[in-house]
Amino acid sequence: MRDLLSNEFKARLVRAWLDLNARADSATFGLLTALHDGWENFSAFMDRFYVGGWKRWVLIEPLSEVVTLGTVGAVVMLGLAIPAFRETTPDWLKRTELAVTFLDRYGNEVGRRGVRQNDTVPLEDFPDHLIKAVLATEDRRFFEHIGIDFGGTLRALTANARAGGVVQGGSSITQQLAKNLFLSNERTIERKVKEAFLAFWLETHLTKNQILKLYLDRAYLGGGAFGADAAAQYYFGKSVRDVNVAEAAMLAGLFKAPTKFAPHVNLPAARGRANVVLDNLVDAGLMTEGQVFGARRNPATPIERRDEKVPNYYLDWAFGEVEDITETLPKSVTERVFVVRTALDPNIQYVAEMAVEEKLRQYGREYGASQAATVIMDVDGAVRAMVGGRDYGASQFNRATDALRQPGSSFKPYVYATAFLNGLKPTSTVRDEPICLGNWCPQNYGRSFAGTVTLHYALQKSINTVPVRLSVMLGKGTAKAGRAKIIDTAHRMGISTPLPDSSSLPIGAAEVTVIDQTQAYAAFATGGMKVTAHAALEIKTPTGETVWRFDRDAPKSERVLPQQVAEDINRALKSAVEDGTGRRAMLDGVRASGKTGTTNGYRDAWFVGYTGNYVGAVWFGNDDHSPTNRMTGGTLPAMTWQQIMAYAHQGIELKTMPGVGAEPKPPKADTPVAQSGGDSGPQRPMTLSTKASSVLNRIEKLMRDSGVPVKPQAAATDERAGTLR
Repeated sequence: MRDLLSNEFKARLVRAWLDLNARADSATFGLLTALHDGWENFSAFMDRFYVGGWKRWVLIEPLSEVVTLGTVGAVVMLGLAIPAFRETTPDWLKRTELAVTFLDRYGNEVGRRGVRQNDTVPLEDFPDHLIKAVLATEDRRFFEHIGIDFGGTLRALTANARAGGVVQGGSSITQQLAKNLFLSNERTIERKVKEAFLAFWLETHLTKNQILKLYLDRAYLGGGAFGADAAAQYYFGKSVRDVNVAEAAMLAGLFKAPTKFAPHVNLPAARGRANVVLDNLVDAGLMTEGQVFGARRNPATPIERRDEKVPNYYLDWAFGEVEDITETLPKSVTERVFVVRTALDPNIQYVAEMAVEEKLRQYGREYGASQAATVIMDVDGAVRAMVGGRDYGASQFNRATDALRQPGSSFKPYVYATAFLNGLKPTSTVRDEPICLGNWCPQNYGRSFAGTVTLHYALQKSINTVPVRLSVMLGKGTAKAGRAKIIDTAHRMGISTPLPDSSSLPIGAAEVTVIDQTQAYAAFATGGMKVTAHAALEIKTPTGETVWRFDRDAPKSERVLPQQVAEDINRALKSAVEDGTGRRAMLDGVRASGKTGTTNGYRDAWFVGYTGNYVGAVWFGNDDHSPTNRMTGGTLPAMTWQQIMAYAHQGIELKTMPGVGAEPKPPKADTPVAQSGGDSGPQRPMTLSTKASSVLNRIEKLMRDSGVPVKPQAAATDERAGTLR
């Protein structure tokens, strides 16, 4: 009975499976038949549109390719346009730029950075000849194109190709405005694509007159001036309403290259450019030769500004610092115009500039050196003076903050500090003898070896083999591990640039900046505390509200070296000045510690030194890294440092360095030292003591709190007021 039921169940299961299979086959067949019929019908329908023969290859195929490529191009363009349109925030037209008025440490105005702008002059008040000059030079078809002048761009590309360089610009006024409002000056394809889309966007949102007015108001025209009216005030001392044809031509020539053609920097170039603008006016048919004849015969003469002693390198660097600080201010601070009191000491700044120029003029040709840079700061990091190059008008590149140069032996104190951190002492001995790491074998300056020496003596005499041997000892036989410890020490002390690991790193092969060397050496002068080089001491709004103070809002100093290690380095570097390679840096009556640095091939020469009051670094060399004529750090750099510091220490309360006594060793008779005082240089003004300065600051605060107006020039915020000049 059980077998019978089992067979019956199996038979039903088989029948069900066969039924399901048949239904599936039928459905599949029906679907395929329907698809086939549908395809046949579609093919028959499409056959009605078939084009063959020459029409297909001449019309249909190209059109098909155009549609395909156009679709792909549209998708790509949309992808490129989205980042550009993200720049157009709802308040784009109301956005204000940062404008800063800088005061020195005594409250005297020394310069401005950021936007010097006036957009209150209506377009109809602009002189007709100025508008014509701008249009003739920048965009003759401005009122005809839709944001991009395709014809003008093609002409510019053709002219540039023929000349083998850039002789014409192809950007329309709208494109230039888009760049000024939303983008940077970087020369990239991405920026040009964004610029094109934003030009179209501006044309759809503004009238031509509005675009022209914004362009005239927002373009940078050199000298810190943004806009035609601010430039007219800066260069000619008058409103843009009153500029004549010659002055209008000079202003119009600044829009594309304000630095190159700024009249206060290069008047012949500015006048040559203005003459080109006059040619453009005639060529474009906007004025006749007779109308511009007077401007050719009597070119514009700007206000003389060459004698203005503005610490431009310092202010450029300080403005970058203020930009970073303002990004960290609370959102409640909506102001974008500030008054910043800096640590700048105009007297030390003047002497530093004078010392650099004197040394280059007197010895530059002899030593084959054409450039120099220096930074002088308080031991707490407040930068008193900065020279970023010989002539700011000729080159705005700041060699004190941006140039990466090999420090040579001035890097060695970081090696010895690392050794002292790892248990060695100044009295520890090391063999000065040949050593090779792979194929590299360092040599001492005199090509000789001293045998067993103490670390104090090795640093004092700047022996090369010992730091390399120390890197091996620090790594317990592995030089790479030892160098990693040295790099860590240098970074913690204040070197911010990357230090590539190489066998020659311990003797100064990695590149650093002058300002980094200065702030890193300050850790020795402070007894092991890291400081941050800074310009800004206080930031206020134009109404006098203090929104930031360094002593209150800046990160606090931290210990990076034990006191004993800093003292050991100080004593060794004192000996390097008094009995080693830095004897030309000795100061009369002031203890000084420091280290010279000379790189392979004599491409860079350094002196970095400090006292209980100041830290300073000096570099000499050439921008193209060409070798000097055997110039060492003990020559021009040490002499320049000595000249600046001799002045800076006049009439102030001398402080002692940790671990170094107050009584300096007198200079040797054969040491070429320019003594302070007498007729050797400018005399520093009389100063106030720290206590007196503190009392005057409290009086100022009480006066402000009581509502009594106090002019910034009257505020005694440091040891003295007044300037040298």
